Amino acid sequence: MKLLYTLLRLVGGLLLASLPAVAATRTVLFVSQTKPAPAVSAADALIQEHLAALGFTVTFADQTESAQAAKGKDLVILSSGLSAHRLEGKFRAVPVPVIVCESYTLPHMGMTGRRQEQDFGTQEGKFRYVWLVNAPHPLAAGLPAGMVNVVKKGGAMNWGRPGAGAIVIATLPGELDKSPTFAYEKGATMEGENLAPARRVFLFLDGDAFPNLNEAGLKLFDAAVRWASSSGQE
Repeated sequence: MKLLYTLLRLVGGLLLASLPAVAATRTVLFVSQTKPAPAVSAADALIQEHLAALGFTVTFADQTESAQAAKGKDLVILSSGLSAHRLEGKFRAVPVPVIVCESYTLPHMGMTGRRQEQDFGTQEGKFRYVWLVNAPHPLAAGLPAGMVNVVKKGGAMNWGRPGAGAIVIATLPGELDKSPTFAYEKGATMEGENLAPARRVFLFLDGDAFPNLNEAGLKLFDAAVRWASSSGQE
């Protein structure tokens, strides 16, 4: 009987060891305004629903809340629905990966210079394409190099001029110094002497743009979320 019990324990241990490990749920802090414009509010809601569908536990924070809200989170997303002048550099030094969607927040985060329309801005018009220049990188989401249509219909597109240590994923067609999506690895040199405290990513999403993303645009969004939150574990 004792031998049988020992064998059962051994077999049970082997079965448990063969089961896949259950990944811990990742957490994201989504920062915006509590009461933005209706279209922006709807876009923010869709982003949060999409993050939940990707398996994230989402916590909303108003732009007026303390950066302490980021403590213990795997990722912070700064919505383009927030006011850069109200937020300022609140999340600049947090040792948590951050995705920035509002271009006017870039200088406050130390990710670009401070000259509006030279270092950062919003390209007005009916823009639909980005020029993908770094297809092998995970942030390119497996999309081919060259011109990629990322939205269903044309609209405004946010951009920034990356710093020295940036990973440039795409540029605006015909304007190679303007990037709609770029990133910094932890410790990389951003603008001037600013070093990235953790991964930093910029995405081109203006105001209410998220519902307008097509399949390629959503792939870029998902790739940014996964790469930033993985903290080197992808």
